[in-house]
Amino acid sequence: MASTALLAAALTACSGGSGNGDGAAGKADMKPKPDMAVSVNLTGDQVKAGQPVTVTIAEGKLSQVTVTDAKQAELPGKISDDGRTWTSERNAAPDSEYKVEARNIESQSATAQFKTSAADKVNKVSINIPKGSTMGVAMPVSIVFDNPVTNKAEVEKQLKVTSSNNTEGSWGWFKDYSGKDRVDWRPKEYWKSGTDVKVEMKLNGVDSGKGGGLFAKDYNTEFKIGKDRRMEVSLDTRKMKVTEDGQVVETIPISAGTPGGKKASWSGKMVLMSKEGTIRMDSQTVGLGDAYDKMVDYSMRLTWSGMYAHAAPWNDSNFGRANTSSGCVGMSDANAKDFYEKVQVGDPFEVVGEGSKGNADIGNGYGEWNLSWDQWKGKSALSGTPQNG
Repeated sequence: MASTALLAAALTACSGGSGNGDGAAGKADMKPKPDMAVSVNLTGDQVKAGQPVTVTIAEGKLSQVTVTDAKQAELPGKISDDGRTWTSERNAAPDSEYKVEARNIESQSATAQFKTSAADKVNKVSINIPKGSTMGVAMPVSIVFDNPVTNKAEVEKQLKVTSSNNTEGSWGWFKDYSGKDRVDWRPKEYWKSGTDVKVEMKLNGVDSGKGGGLFAKDYNTEFKIGKDRRMEVSLDTRKMKVTEDGQVVETIPISAGTPGGKKASWSGKMVLMSKEGTIRMDSQTVGLGDAYDKMVDYSMRLTWSGMYAHAAPWNDSNFGRANTSSGCVGMSDANAKDFYEKVQVGDPFEVVGEGSKGNADIGNGYGEWNLSWDQWKGKSALSGTPQNG
């Protein structure tokens, strides 16, 4: 803001008299200190949010500056090397009242107050991992934004993933299957079982950029990595191999998508997105005409576009023999029930062999594992710099 507020706080000094009765000597020795004067870049009760707070002292040096909102939450900040200016590390949030308290090295103080106006437009996020959940070793942190994000670097700076074993990873930006802006944090390699993960999104007051609006709150979540369980579906053998901690524990006969055309399965590395149980599957919703419309048990989603692993008792004669489904990975009721009970959201699920329709788009589920580590880092708005979590 162009406007500034000049604040003055006068300190009254007092000293003891000389004991001569009239205190003349004491008055002569008293030299009042000048008022402390500081300026704050934000003033008034209609301040535009989304910018840092700066406090500058006219003379001398600052020793401490505290900026708090109505809930007594502090804006962190730093005093410059020359002691003249304090700048907040975070922006002033929309629709908030702030109190500024400044003190110089001579213990003089000054205070100020200002209030930010509500944002003209507010951006919000959806995060894929519920707080306190347990996830498989391939689960990325995925954030989808309600509105466009053009200030990607500024937003990414406010996102932080930390883990109990300093897992290396990086953020990457792309379009979600819904068409919205999305940023995911993927480890360099799959998570290690037992890792504790914390995600902090300090977005309150951050500007999304043109058309996106301001964020009006912070977000956070935390989760744990469970058992190291991985699945590999071979389109050639029509079998799904299940490994736990690197050891093969089960091989399940399956029937995948019919080779060629729209009914082929996606291939490559996917992540089990959700366990949805019994759901209605209607071929018209995925562009396959009136091929099917039925209730399907033990449904486990692999892509937003409708590829699942599930029970398919109607196709029993083809399990382990032929790929004849409409794109999903089908198995017997018994195998699907047992598999569904054991599998975790976030488990890696890879489809290999001939007859697929290629890899799904990166935003059609969690497709980032099909990229090399260097390719993934290149999708960061901060030059692909990895973040140790």
